[in-house]
Amino acid sequence: MLTLPSDADPSVEDDSCGAYIIRLPCGPRDRYLPKESLWPHIPEFVDRALAHITNVARSLSDQIAEDGSAKPAWPYVIHGHYADAGEVAAHLSGALGVPMVMTGHSLGRNKLEQLLKQGRLSREDINSTYRITRRIEAEEVALDATELVVTSTRQEIDEQWGLYDGFDITLERKLRVRRRRGVSCLGRYMPRMVVIPPGMDFSHVNTQDLEGDGDLSSLFSLDRTQGKRDLPPIWSEIMRFFTNPHKPMILALSRPDPKKNVMTLLKAFGECRPLRELANLTLILGNRDDIEEMSGGSAAVLTTVLKLIDRYDLYGQVAYPKRHKQSDVPQIYRLAAKTKGVFVNPALVEPFGLTLIEAAAYGLPVVATKNGGPVDIIKALNNGLLVEPHDHNAISNALLKLVSSKSLWLDCRRNGLKNIHRFSWPEHCRNYLSHVAHCRTLHPTTRLDVAPRLPDEPLTDSLRDVADDHDLSLDAATADLKPNGSHVAAILEALHRHRPDRTHTATNASVDYSPGRRRQLYVIAADCYDEKGRLVIDDLEGTIRKVMAVGDPGTGYVFSTGSTIMEAVEALRCCHVDPTEFDALICSSGSQVCYPWRDLFADTDYNTHVEYRWPEEHVKSAVLRLAMMDGAEGDDLTVDEQASGSHCHAFSLKAGAKVCKIDAIRQRLRMRGFRCNLVCTQTCTRLNVIPLFASRSHALRYLSIRWDIDLSKVVVFVGEQGDTDHEELLPGLHKTLVLKGLVKHGSDKLLRDVDSYKREDVVPVENPNIVSPAEGYDISEIQSSIEKIWTR
Repeated sequence: MLTLPSDADPSVEDDSCGAYIIRLPCGPRDRYLPKESLWPHIPEFVDRALAHITNVARSLSDQIAEDGSAKPAWPYVIHGHYADAGEVAAHLSGALGVPMVMTGHSLGRNKLEQLLKQGRLSREDINSTYRITRRIEAEEVALDATELVVTSTRQEIDEQWGLYDGFDITLERKLRVRRRRGVSCLGRYMPRMVVIPPGMDFSHVNTQDLEGDGDLSSLFSLDRTQGKRDLPPIWSEIMRFFTNPHKPMILALSRPDPKKNVMTLLKAFGECRPLRELANLTLILGNRDDIEEMSGGSAAVLTTVLKLIDRYDLYGQVAYPKRHKQSDVPQIYRLAAKTKGVFVNPALVEPFGLTLIEAAAYGLPVVATKNGGPVDIIKALNNGLLVEPHDHNAISNALLKLVSSKSLWLDCRRNGLKNIHRFSWPEHCRNYLSHVAHCRTLHPTTRLDVAPRLPDEPLTDSLRDVADDHDLSLDAATADLKPNGSHVAAILEALHRHRPDRTHTATNASVDYSPGRRRQLYVIAADCYDEKGRLVIDDLEGTIRKVMAVGDPGTGYVFSTGSTIMEAVEALRCCHVDPTEFDALICSSGSQVCYPWRDLFADTDYNTHVEYRWPEEHVKSAVLRLAMMDGAEGDDLTVDEQASGSHCHAFSLKAGAKVCKIDAIRQRLRMRGFRCNLVCTQTCTRLNVIPLFASRSHALRYLSIRWDIDLSKVVVFVGEQGDTDHEELLPGLHKTLVLKGLVKHGSDKLLRDVDSYKREDVVPVENPNIVSPAEGYDISEIQSSIEKIWTR
């Protein structure tokens, strides 16, 4: 992870900046997990990474504060590599308001296509073995959040990322033009893709050593013992195969994989007599002791190679050594260059082509497949020829052209050596940092403030203590509430009128969101609705009473719901619970946060924090159109204006409405450039469309940062089912108590299609942070479960 102060200039060299590795524990400690099994543990890693970054930001802020600044030093950018880290980076980017960069390396949709074409596994088998659907969704999540996608080649953009719902190259170009012209994109967004080839270190390559054939003269001298004394052993190992080792060497270096197309290369060499007369062929195909002991695919390739050598009678013209070390590879390139040879990569598709760059660094002209990365590489280096990999005649003609024309060979050699710096680490870093600086100018980077760390002081009994200091009793504002009356407006007015001054809890008046010190935070996120989506007051009231009964004076409370602030306040009133008992209300599925001890208005800082890429009103009509299934009626899905807000479009669902599942609606919106989060709540009677980075779990992370509360000291109380974001509340660094039998009706049936990923790809099957008190739980059982979970 490379972390820099957010106002730092990464182009300026400074000894205070650098790269370092932090290893964060995640998942079970007693066994190794393959990467396909890591998905349900991603939230825990996100929470631990967030804690580390926040601590670093605070530490740097403390140092900077001596110079007059008190802002945390958030990362300059967050870069996610591969699918799992891409999802992690997306969550961190949303939590911190820091721009994200993504590199896919290898992509799930591309792998799925290749596995299906091979025909050995069904889609179901592929999904169970590789968790491919979950991996693809992680890559889609990364596309939703990232500002910039770094690719190695144009082929990766056009033929790999182009397979994803979240990227359409035509739409991306149109939106880019609209932005340049100052025309609204109507809430749509596509990430920017740039080609930045991987950097390589060429410091060990001595170009002067590549000139002349002095070493070869020693190798071929009459006094072979003297000549070989100081030469690389791999040279002798290769040369022993050749009848005439003086001829130029055609070098192919790859693993023995059918996709590398070595068989077509052998056919091209074997059927072209002029090429065989002018050159030798060297095949470096990994290491082996016994072909019969190798894996099926590798053994089949090597067996076919031997059969083709025999068919075309290529003995004495083809080298195929059994073993080589990694340190031998540079010497193999040197040998090919000294014989005036050519490097060839005939792969059916080559995503990048690192060996082409290595060969060019040693002065070798190249012949390469026209499918994939070699197109960009040879365009940059201008040191070889592209061929159709299925056409063996095209391969032989290109090789013959290079080995038979001394002038062409020298031109390609010189061009490669002259342009190789384009693939060096310094060049890579310059390109990367310039693009990152550009994406930061486009990203509305928020300055997430955090509560200052105060010196140790006695814990406050509740937030109302603060209000008492200012002669305000919030109980007075609600003392005359009648059981059947609605006095929400009166509560709002009273709280707003008597908003307490919180400056004594912070170092400056602008920081008034801190609730004081808390040993732990209890979050009630039980979605207690009946089959018609109505709140079950008795269940909710009982849960609140029991949870508050087990908390000590240092415990803070948060109410988390899919309902609006007004609905939440009314629900608490019906439960005979004072809203000011809660440190915060997380409402509208996480699109709003408010602090009842201060007022009942949505936190404007949180609104600003989550509005990134929020399409506002532009997405409303799209949802009405795209969420409907065939045969749906016009009133199956309607806008609920009363439940909607500036950062939440609420829709009412009629009973039995023919609407798509949440993941299908999200897919359709992504394809049109809308980046949103969707939650079905109140037993499938309401659909909340909220900003991409708004969610109940995200709001909890937001509060933990701003209030400096360790997420491992947070307990979330949920039912066995609930809203469609219920699964997101279970995993993570926090503790979760699943109250069995509490929630009898959820919205799960509208979550995912049957061919999507499974629940076990989201929630760990075995997680010590998740416990379930016995059904029919009481206060003692909850207390016992909490004590048990703290000791784990």
